[in-house]
Amino acid sequence: MAGITHLLSLFALTQLYSVAASTSHGHGQGDAMASSYCHQDQATALLQLKQSFIFDYSTTTLSSWQPGTDCCLWEGVGCDGVSASSDSSSVTVLDLGGRGLYSYGCHAALFNLTSLRYLDLSMNDFGGSRIPAVGFERLSKLTHLNLSYSGFYGQIPMAIGKLTSIVSLDLSSVHNIESAEITDIYAILDGYNFLEIREPSLGTLLANLTNLRELYLDGGDISGSGEEWSNGLGKAVPHLEVLSMANCKLHGPIHSSLSSLRSLVVVNLKLNNGISGTVPEFFTDFLNLSVLQLSYNNFSGWFPQTIFQLKNIRVLDVSDNYELSGHLPEFLNGTSLETLNLQSTNFSGIRLSSFSNLLSLSELGLEGGSISMEPNELFLNKLNSLQNLKVSFVQFYGELGPFFSWIRSLNNLTSLHLSDCYSSEIMPPMIGNLTNLTSLEITYCGFSGQIPSSIGNLNKLTSLRISDCTFAGTIPSSIGNLKKLRRLEISYSQLSGQITTDFGYLSKLTVLVLAGCRFSGRIPSTIVNLTRLISLDLSQNDLTGEIPTYLFTSPTMLQLDLSLNNLSGPIQEFDTTYSCMRIVSLSENQISGQIPASLFALKSLASLDLHSNNLTGLVQLSSHWKLRKLYSLDLSDNKLYILDGEGSKSTAPLLLPKLLELELMSCNMTTIPRFLMRLNHVQLLDLSSNAIDGIIPKWILEKWDGSLKSLDLSHNKFTHMELTSYVLPNSRLEHLDVSFNRLQGQVPMPNMLSTVRNLPQVLDFSNNRFSSIMSNFTVYLSQTVYLKLS
Repeated sequence: MAGITHLLSLFALTQLYSVAASTSHGHGQGDAMASSYCHQDQATALLQLKQSFIFDYSTTTLSSWQPGTDCCLWEGVGCDGVSASSDSSSVTVLDLGGRGLYSYGCHAALFNLTSLRYLDLSMNDFGGSRIPAVGFERLSKLTHLNLSYSGFYGQIPMAIGKLTSIVSLDLSSVHNIESAEITDIYAILDGYNFLEIREPSLGTLLANLTNLRELYLDGGDISGSGEEWSNGLGKAVPHLEVLSMANCKLHGPIHSSLSSLRSLVVVNLKLNNGISGTVPEFFTDFLNLSVLQLSYNNFSGWFPQTIFQLKNIRVLDVSDNYELSGHLPEFLNGTSLETLNLQSTNFSGIRLSSFSNLLSLSELGLEGGSISMEPNELFLNKLNSLQNLKVSFVQFYGELGPFFSWIRSLNNLTSLHLSDCYSSEIMPPMIGNLTNLTSLEITYCGFSGQIPSSIGNLNKLTSLRISDCTFAGTIPSSIGNLKKLRRLEISYSQLSGQITTDFGYLSKLTVLVLAGCRFSGRIPSTIVNLTRLISLDLSQNDLTGEIPTYLFTSPTMLQLDLSLNNLSGPIQEFDTTYSCMRIVSLSENQISGQIPASLFALKSLASLDLHSNNLTGLVQLSSHWKLRKLYSLDLSDNKLYILDGEGSKSTAPLLLPKLLELELMSCNMTTIPRFLMRLNHVQLLDLSSNAIDGIIPKWILEKWDGSLKSLDLSHNKFTHMELTSYVLPNSRLEHLDVSFNRLQGQVPMPNMLSTVRNLPQVLDFSNNRFSSIMSNFTVYLSQTVYLKLS
């Protein structure tokens, strides 16, 4: 389900590729004997673009891009045919998507390719830079533009809104990296910045894009009310077919102006928990609607029953809308529904017989409390087309056997997910008879006893997840028989004992999560055998001993979480030659010694969390500017000394260009480090519990006005705040803590723009020496949810 909207888009793009290939020198694979070359100025522009890329971890070096050769034959390049007025071909296609290229920004040479119709720069890394404000308007022939997951940051410029020929626009990014699937981690970590649409607004940006058919803004910060974004879409893009704005911070009820988009085939508004009100009846008027994805919102009221009966509806997901009610209709023969997910809703009176005519149904998610689970009801409805079954909130009474026998009768079922299911019985061994399963998830369930050893009979499993359950005892050794496993998670349960060495022989594992249990002893040495491992999470256990260095040197490992254990000793230096490590969390252990230089030599490092250990030594962050992918760094609460480096006048490249979160609490600092001036767009900064004195400089509040949301300067020795007025200059600030200092004078108030944008604020000015407040301070506090002055 996660990629269904993009799959539809890719289908459309495939058609464009076919057209381009039929009229070009080959999109990188053309006839070497072609009679004409591309325009020389376009070849020059492409070579300049190539020079702007760094290829350290890319999947290509663009080796075919050589001076004096036909650029129409270069990798990722496609051209049109020779025109009557010229013996040269024009570059119409540039597809560099998914190649892992890095650049400090989008080179201006790109905009000399004015004949481009198709441009894909997705899943590369443009260093946290902004999309150029000027340039894209020159690419007036563009019909397809894809900049998704490319590390661009900030406001989408109006230049994009001048591409009047555009048919497909993908500017997706990611807000919350923790919510992403591990399979997407390459793309997400390379593009961990997000775009926003504020000024110009969505309506202004789209006003001239009347040819637009596909719009993907997933993860972008739109933060608009239902009326604002609905009006913007309804008026500007009347022929839109694909609308994907998942996780865009949308809020309010969906406005009726969206009803004018009668051509919609795909609607994806999931993960906008600010969207409220009822599901609009007008969705029924979208006769071509095939995909309706409304999960993880805040809808309430009665779901329009007629939506179920739309002729072309294939995917309908309204899960995790807890106040959403409704009844299922009697589905007619020929209904095309393939995916139906009603989990975590308030639908009622559902009988499995309701689905008897859904001959194409392959994925079903149901809220158990609303459906009949009687044995006779189960066996009368085998749902033979079903491949993926998700059942939640079932209270089983009596034996579990009939339910699992019914599951076994679903001959094509390959994926089973049980969530929030409860029984006083142990899970029956017959679960081991579900031998067709390739994926099994049991989460938030209350079954007594141990994990049944018969799970080891499910030898087709590629994914096994048992999390947040009441299982006790040890992990059954039979799980070591599941040789096809690629993902194994057994977490947040009452399991104990040592981690079995048998896991080290599950050679196909890419993800291993054994977090939040009571596992003890050392990290098994056999883990070194897991040569395909991408992610290892052993956090929140009672593991002891030193951290093996082979965990850092694996050429496949991207994510390592060993936090909240009792690991000790120093971290030894290690060889970083082949390491692609991106996320390292070793916080809240007993690790001692200095931070090894190897950690700061991990060129792909995106997040490093070492807080609450016993680390010692000096750290000069300004010497680590080459960590161009780093977005989060936490060195707090150790015995470290952070050294200041060169400030804003340094000629060195931009320091840590993608850094969003920096936490240096209790790092023995006596001044605000000058290297902070060389950070581009910080969102969270914590310098609390140091010994910094003097003035809080104005630049620390103004420099990141477009990004800074949280600033903690508490428990220092500041005496004054350098302000032009007694209003905080930052309009995005949501959390400010300057408590336990020696600040004097008048208490500063929030920026009015922040209250206009409905940003809740937490302001802590307590335990200082302030003498007054503004007379009309209540005007400024209309959106403040917490204010402490005492």
